[in-house]
Amino acid sequence: MGHLEMVGTIVHQLTRNLTEEQIRTAGFDTYFVDHTTGVYPQFASGYPWSASTMQVTGDVIADLTEDLAAEQKARLTYDNILRLSDDPDVNDAIRFLRAREIVHFQRFGEGLRLAKDKMNEKNVYYMNPAFDK
Repeated sequence: MGHLEMVGTIVHQLTRNLTEEQIRTAGFDTYFVDHTTGVYPQFASGYPWSASTMQVTGDVIADLTEDLAAEQKARLTYDNILRLSDDPDVNDAIRFLRAREIVHFQRFGEGLRLAKDKMNEKNVYYMNPAFDK
């Protein structure tokens, strides 16, 4: 959620002083009708963010693998923003967030390795044997 707060702040700073003409020209007019220049969490495609995009199974291996994927997807999103942005202040903040995604990915990877070490090493799929008794 900290990343969302930082990205939301960047978006607010970039849009708070837009004129009506700039809003129309930039293609933000439909967004503006619903949200003015308020920050509404949604994907670049316009699909609203919700907790339904988060997956939790209760299985430590599945959940850590999902966390790893989420960190990589976020890093890729930041990479794509950097490809499109020419604002040095925005780019500095996005690079900071991207670096955090990389560290999070590394920590989740370490957690996954430690979890696997504690499970039945004969099980090639690393399923939790405690549930299969």
